[in-house]
Amino acid sequence: MALKFRPLHDRIVVKRVDAEQKTAGGIIIPDSAKEKPSQGEVLAVGAGARDEAGKLVPLDVKAGDKVLFGKWSGTEVKIDGQDVLIMKESDILGVID
Repeated sequence: MALKFRPLHDRIVVKRVDAEQKTAGGIIIPDSAKEKPSQGEVLAVGAGARDEAGKLVPLDVKAGDKVLFGKWSGTEVKIDGQDVLIMKESDILGVID
């Protein structure tokens, strides 16, 4: 999916993956009781951050990566009609292989 948005510097656009609808025991969880997932897919990345010498340091993540992030990470926005998060690379805890 191509976004009409390009994040700047070390910012990343992430789409949350859908939370599980049922528990392991088969109980259906209503939307009001669900926690927001802290897992998502990277849709777009910025060019990178600058170090103290002014040299561009590229990001470790790329579009298409599945990532884990903190519960309160990022800023929720709506781009092209879909809800996404914009966060810094430092908010990402790791990449899921």
